[in-house]
Amino acid sequence: MPDAAANDIPTEDVPEGAAVGVRAGQAHFFADLDQSPVLGAVDAPDESSAPSSLWRDAWVQMRGRVLFWVSAAIILLVVLVALFPGVFSQTDPRFCDLSRSVGGPEAGHWFGFDRQGCDVYARVIFGARASVTVGVLTTLGVSVFGVIIGSLAGYYGKWFDAILSRITDIFFAIPLLLAAILVASVFSESRTTFLIAGVLAVFGWPQIARITRGAVMSVKNNEFVTAAQALGLSRSGILLRHIIPNAIAPVIATATVALGTFIVVEATLSFLGVGLPPSTVSWGGDISRAQAVIRTSPQLLLYPGAALGLTVLGFIMMGDVVRDALDPKARTR
Repeated sequence: MPDAAANDIPTEDVPEGAAVGVRAGQAHFFADLDQSPVLGAVDAPDESSAPSSLWRDAWVQMRGRVLFWVSAAIILLVVLVALFPGVFSQTDPRFCDLSRSVGGPEAGHWFGFDRQGCDVYARVIFGARASVTVGVLTTLGVSVFGVIIGSLAGYYGKWFDAILSRITDIFFAIPLLLAAILVASVFSESRTTFLIAGVLAVFGWPQIARITRGAVMSVKNNEFVTAAQALGLSRSGILLRHIIPNAIAPVIATATVALGTFIVVEATLSFLGVGLPPSTVSWGGDISRAQAVIRTSPQLLLYPGAALGLTVLGFIMMGDVVRDALDPKARTR
């Protein structure tokens, strides 16, 4: 017997080719997909856009912050000065004329002269290379060594983690500056940029190792690691191809801030006379030589100090921006 409700449906309101259904006294019309192309366009996934990822989301967030562009401009300027100092100054920073001792600014000598009659502007420009080189080499060293130790300890765990963690604690208890002063004093006759960077790297890796260990322990329990194990991938392959790439984000943020810190440590060593030799032009050495005339000629301390502070500020600001962008909790707030 036909449903009474179905007989009450006004057929003039039904689209041509549409199916009619009745439920609880209510009529429902089902249009074919070809009659509603908009539905297909809405339901279809957008295959033209690039897939989202941690690094893509981080870049989108960073480029929208003024602090990122300011710090990037500072870092770019410092890197260009360190790589191509001759473009910014054609004066030999080691050429000194005692007749111009503590002389004021002149044409072509914008910052004046120091106690030995050397061009302060040229020394500030050429001093960037030594300071930035030590900072970059030290950061690379501590990052590589810290990631290796931290990833092995966090992934394999158990007694392996216990041994590496205790070694990390021992090095973490040694003050970085004090250890660098001691070792640099022993090699006082052969202090070079690579030696200072190596000394700082040997005693500066524990922080990176701890951060890597925690990140690896958090990542190794994810589903994609279990899937890689089910596919028969070796433990070393899982560590290198899946865990470390997904745990490296906090290491990059920490290393960016640490680079500025290592530049300060190098300047401190040179200021104390146990860093780079006097023959090497560096900001720390110029600051050390300027302290003798700080009351009468404070500008000799101001220029290299300002260059050092601006460089460190740029790397620290960049590190803060990178850390906020790579932190998933920060992106959801």
